[in-house]
Amino acid sequence: MNIGIFTDTYFPQVSGVATSIQTLKNDLERKGNTVYIFTTTDPHVTKNTIEPNIFRLGSVPFISFTDRRVAFRGMFHALKLAKELDLDIVHTQTEFSLGLIGKFVAHSLKIPCVHTYHTMYEDYLHYVLNGHLLKPYHVKQMSKLFISGMSGVVAPSQRVYDTLHGYGIKTPMQIIPTGVDLSEYTQPIDTLTLRQRLHLNEQQPILLTLSRVAHEKKIEILISKMPQLLQVFPDLVLLIVGDGPDKDELEQQVQQLKITAHVIFVGEVAHNQVAPYYHLADLFVSASDTESQGLTFIEAMAAGLKCVVRSSPYTDDLFDDPSLGVTYKHPEDYVGLATQYLQHGPVFNDVEPRRKKLYAISSDYFGDRILEFYQDAYKYFLRRKLANEPLKDGQYYDD
Repeated sequence: MNIGIFTDTYFPQVSGVATSIQTLKNDLERKGNTVYIFTTTDPHVTKNTIEPNIFRLGSVPFISFTDRRVAFRGMFHALKLAKELDLDIVHTQTEFSLGLIGKFVAHSLKIPCVHTYHTMYEDYLHYVLNGHLLKPYHVKQMSKLFISGMSGVVAPSQRVYDTLHGYGIKTPMQIIPTGVDLSEYTQPIDTLTLRQRLHLNEQQPILLTLSRVAHEKKIEILISKMPQLLQVFPDLVLLIVGDGPDKDELEQQVQQLKITAHVIFVGEVAHNQVAPYYHLADLFVSASDTESQGLTFIEAMAAGLKCVVRSSPYTDDLFDDPSLGVTYKHPEDYVGLATQYLQHGPVFNDVEPRRKKLYAISSDYFGDRILEFYQDAYKYFLRRKLANEPLKDGQYYDD
């Protein structure tokens, strides 16, 4: 198949969406398909940079998310390219500029258009005029409008599926969690150099959190619990990998708690360089309650790192055995659970649950499910075209 992926977010931007798209692209190509990425220009990519099968459209920083970009031109150029590439299907990964261009291209070429709904926008409304401009109702209407006419929607988690279903969206949906390339995390990694670079001794226990450093990630909760944990583990260190708008505020919190020697802000790390951090740490931790797919959670799992993360339908299903990790509903429960793993980690070393889970989170399984989804979406597209009207529930999977 010739597949066109349309996204506002792609490398060198660091995000779960960019990682998910690259993982999908690599696996689909490994299985004999050709994948073309239509995305935004990026200040870190010069015009002379050669990027096979990647097409960048002129863009500007997005309002309130200046590290993300939206295209402001290139619709007809994208259509011209898509015709030349003889695309079989369009897969949009954003509801904004490139998503709209992808819908236009698919409609013009009369080919199926499917969509992955990555972001729970209701969790981010506070970024736009402190939540005074946009309300959940606007998100619902925007989502319904964008998804209308699609031949299928990928929901990365049950939470996304339930949310879209609650919006009244009738387009066929499937829950397909993003996978990871296990080879990046399961192979042995020498972490001595990284430990020395961070000025950590061999005995220091390490907590790791890896995410965008922003309000919705609730990193301040992890920091606030450090004094309690330090009473039990005096040498404990929390590594915060990532960057974002709340970094300065969190650094001030660390200074006020007088724990600067125990919290290290690593900054942004390229995705192909994060594996050593997972292998270095003793425990992956998170207080975020807004995750729709939690890619860092499954990366940690792939690396064999146990996790203590906030409870949600997604995380409760993912961490269904203590040998993988555990979830907590209330922040006050976090310290006890983290302490238990740091003190008695080997007790939870049952390898069988992890072995079973690894295939379920692998890029191989992810790619297979997406290809099956494309086939179903193509059937739905043809039936709707022949019927010249929306299909009823249950007609999607019928041969």
